[in-house]
Amino acid sequence: PVQAVLQAIELARWAPNHKLTEPWRFHLLGPETISRIIELNVRLITEEKGAEAGRKKGERWSAIPGWLAVTSLRSADLFRDEENYAAVCCAMQNLALVLWSQSIGTKWSTGPVTQHPEFLEILGVDSHVERLVGLVWYGYPAEIPTLRRRDVSEITIVHP
Repeated sequence: PVQAVLQAIELARWAPNHKLTEPWRFHLLGPETISRIIELNVRLITEEKGAEAGRKKGERWSAIPGWLAVTSLRSADLFRDEENYAAVCCAMQNLALVLWSQSIGTKWSTGPVTQHPEFLEILGVDSHVERLVGLVWYGYPAEIPTLRRRDVSEITIVHP
């Protein structure tokens, strides 16, 4: 439900951010915008892998219930730009955790279609002002995958 996503954005925006820049922008996508993104992706996949692959991708993407694009405000200062990007990543993690607490699954995507210049044009985003951090799909999962992560001992370096 849109209300659940808005609540998640409410909590996501409390992520840490340097100098309180609040660089995140959440683009809640409606059916017309989603359709245009799917058309773009189908075109790209068809050009690369053929019509059948494009058709299958279009069908699969059309079944995704919710779409949210998340961008970061750019800064002329490269260090600040990276700080902003990191803050938006933190906000996206908060968003995913809030949605998951309501049994709503998410997938954060940065696939080729999101890197295509037309993607930001579809969103009406000026790439000189905002940088795409990711496309988040959300919805109630049909199944919950089992994932394994490395043990903490494998990823932790203890310094004397």
